[in-house]
Amino acid sequence: MPHFIIEYSANLEPAVDIAALCEAVRATAAGMDCFPTPGIRVRAFRADHVAIADGDPQHGFVDISIRLREGRPQEVKEAACEGIFEAARAFLAPYMDDHSLALSLEMRDIDASLSPKTGTVRRHLPGREFG
Repeated sequence: MPHFIIEYSANLEPAVDIAALCEAVRATAAGMDCFPTPGIRVRAFRADHVAIADGDPQHGFVDISIRLREGRPQEVKEAACEGIFEAARAFLAPYMDDHSLALSLEMRDIDASLSPKTGTVRRHLPGREFG
């Protein structure tokens, strides 16, 4: 049940395809063994009111939070962070070439005993190969 939450400054919207950024994160995560495909959720939220660095309204940000169930080894989580961060950095590189942008990422473990889950996504995936 990996959740990817992307917060971004509203000034990115004219030049950055946020839906495509979500898809880039999703596709990268789906290619990693540590993120079970049926549980991947990627969503983005625009921040309309921001104050960044020296207050110049041209500055922007993208902050990615990853929440996932506890239990993965540290080195697996570090590799996953690196892979997702690199995918976002590569996606945003053309924008960052000409614009001020802060990109950050944080992964947090979810205590499974405090996070009940249910759903039918697996039943609706092609081939139902996810048991």
